[in-house]
Amino acid sequence: MERIQSQFRKNWQHKLENLGFGYHSLDGLYWDESHYYQFSTEEINTIEKATAELWQMCLEAVDHIIEKNLWEKFNIPNWFRNYIVTSWEEDHPSIYGRFDFGFDGKNLKLLEFNADTPTSLYEGSVIQWYWLQELFPYKDQFNSIHEKLVDYWKHLRNYMNPHHIYFASLTNIEDVTNVEYMRDCASQAGFDTEFIPVQDIGWAEDISEFIAADRSIMEYIFKLYPYEWILADGFGEKLVKNGFRSQWIEPAWKILLSSKALLPILWEMYPNHPYLLESYFEPKHLKDFAKKPVYSREGANVILYKNNIPVEENDGVYGKEGFIYQQLFDLPNFDGNYPVIGSWVIGQEPAGIGIRESVHLITNNQSRFVPHLIG
Repeated sequence: MERIQSQFRKNWQHKLENLGFGYHSLDGLYWDESHYYQFSTEEINTIEKATAELWQMCLEAVDHIIEKNLWEKFNIPNWFRNYIVTSWEEDHPSIYGRFDFGFDGKNLKLLEFNADTPTSLYEGSVIQWYWLQELFPYKDQFNSIHEKLVDYWKHLRNYMNPHHIYFASLTNIEDVTNVEYMRDCASQAGFDTEFIPVQDIGWAEDISEFIAADRSIMEYIFKLYPYEWILADGFGEKLVKNGFRSQWIEPAWKILLSSKALLPILWEMYPNHPYLLESYFEPKHLKDFAKKPVYSREGANVILYKNNIPVEENDGVYGKEGFIYQQLFDLPNFDGNYPVIGSWVIGQEPAGIGIRESVHLITNNQSRFVPHLIG
């Protein structure tokens, strides 16, 4: 794994915007092609194998959490639990998720799993692929994200009827771009699709149905809006009342995998597993560790400790649901830049990676996306 200097392409901003990628420089530089990461085939095989194995471990964990009634660890209210169980037992489809890995070329460890509302999908799938084709057309990249997305939506056409899906998100440029890209993949697979701002999803109390602006009943809704927000803002009761006449993607069981509470559960199920970092619901004997809220985004409210002394922390609004404590992993340091590998699982399969890099040890919303290739 090497970090190699490169040059920005001429008119690179224009090229990205022509692909519909408008947030390359919103709060400072986000897309950064001034260098790239090069992996060996063996390193890519390691990442791919870990992604496949961890996905299977996560599915086992959902069974375990339900079977052992570990709801309190995840702050799931009583009234929502059966809804989650039904979505799991009826095998409601999951499209995607992104594992965040610390990887130094030898050791690979799961930092967390963005299972419900992962972003950086479009730049991982399309943008870095076009970068590769222009600069290194003879090289390869670990990236079959687009093909696997379209194929998986095609697979789901056999089980979903009618073939009309609403795609919903907040209206900020990053969320809309990610959702519109997912919508395009579903369209290519043969679905009729429609975008709707998440705040425009209506509720008809008299018939307990979710409705669009034209009062059409919404039978399938892909949402880029996390379940913990749905529960917090009172929308969750409507999901339960509706009883799956509207089916949501990602499904409700994904809330169990998107919570940091998953990490101590995995450690308990698979102690000393080579891909896992020691994780608990109390600090226990850990001296070098990350204190992470059970739910948080963009590294908010994470504190890193070395020898029990805080060395880096982010503020934020999270933490009321509690914290977990995870052994610290030393990210590789490339001249003060720390990369985290986002490894995608699409349908049930590893599909490719995207790399976010930060000058901080905690990857936050100021991190940059850096392309990669296989050397």
